[in-house]
Amino acid sequence: MEPSDEALVLACRSGDAAAWETLIARYQRLVFSIPRRVGLDTDLSAEVFQQVFTILLERLDQIERPMYIGAWLATTARREARRVRWRERNSSLALGLDEHSDDDILDTALLPDEVLLRLEEQHKIRAAVAALDDRCRTLLTLLFYQPEPPAYADIAVTIGATEGSVGPTRARCLQKLRRLLDAAGFFAMYFLTAVPLYYYSLAKMAAGGKG
Repeated sequence: MEPSDEALVLACRSGDAAAWETLIARYQRLVFSIPRRVGLDTDLSAEVFQQVFTILLERLDQIERPMYIGAWLATTARREARRVRWRERNSSLALGLDEHSDDDILDTALLPDEVLLRLEEQHKIRAAVAALDDRCRTLLTLLFYQPEPPAYADIAVTIGATEGSVGPTRARCLQKLRRLLDAAGFFAMYFLTAVPLYYYSLAKMAAGGKG
């Protein structure tokens, strides 16, 4: 099983280079997506990405709750994205190139907490699905990540199983997914914040093993 966020942070504090690489790989998509959502281009988003992980490296020993490093990274990415956005805004104003109003900038620079939470939870679900074995990952992708889920008969052919075994396999895979999400703090965060989450229907299935 993949190491928890807390274990990775603690290992990073001890100078474990492999743990650092794993932590970056786990959260790179989340961190990069935040500046993109506030309107920064690829180069500026890469700058934010670099700065976020530089700050993390500098403050590793100050992280009080390592199990919530994902939330810390998301918050830091939002702050850095706003800083870069304002810097670019001021540069454009100085050159007389920006025709947008201050209200436009405020609207795009602020990333609501609910959206930020959804981004983090989407990331946790994607990471958990990616950590499943090949059969479960394929099965859940077919069932929940397709506009039109295929029939059980077609799924059975894809995963090399009988049609009658698809239902029980689905239940087992959802339980595996739930354990991974529990380890990532997904359900704890949901109940603490009481905010609707993207893919919540998938999370409910993972929690109860039924539709």
